[in-house]
Amino acid sequence: MKVILLGELRGKGGEGDVVDVAQGYAENYLFPRRLALPATPGNIKQLEERRHNIERREEKRISDANAVKEALEGKTVTIEARVGEENQLFGSVTSAMIADAIVSQLGVEIDRKRISREGSIKRAGVHEIEIGLYRDINAKVAISVVPEGGAPAVAAEDAAADAAEEAVEEAAAEVVEEAAE
Repeated sequence: MKVILLGELRGKGGEGDVVDVAQGYAENYLFPRRLALPATPGNIKQLEERRHNIERREEKRISDANAVKEALEGKTVTIEARVGEENQLFGSVTSAMIADAIVSQLGVEIDRKRISREGSIKRAGVHEIEIGLYRDINAKVAISVVPEGGAPAVAAEDAAADAAEEAVEEAAAEVVEEAAE
């Protein structure tokens, strides 16, 4: 059965596309939810009259998706989680947690259903995810999973290492001065 889509339907097409679907799918799912209209000659004529508006909305969606891609591409988002032995997480990092972290750290609203990842994130470390923004526009974001309260501990370790390096450099400078005398 041929139908005219009234909005983006994942895997089928976008607004204004005429697609062929199963009759039961159209009558029981698409029509009651007002996602499509039957492709009758009258509806196709109306579609042709609205085509300019549809193309303008499509251009806006694409430009918005590209702007979000620029804001996300190559960025790193940090998520704190409970970590056990050998960097194994208690539970896993969910798409909702990733979406919340992106909103809080980068200020970009992302639908959690658009986040695709290879398997589940169950270990601490850096993981690469892909976010489907619109049709074939995707952004890659790095997710850094750290232990809860681990970021300050890492900073303290870095500070201690820096202090140790400075002490070694001062001792080396004193040895050089004594050797010069």
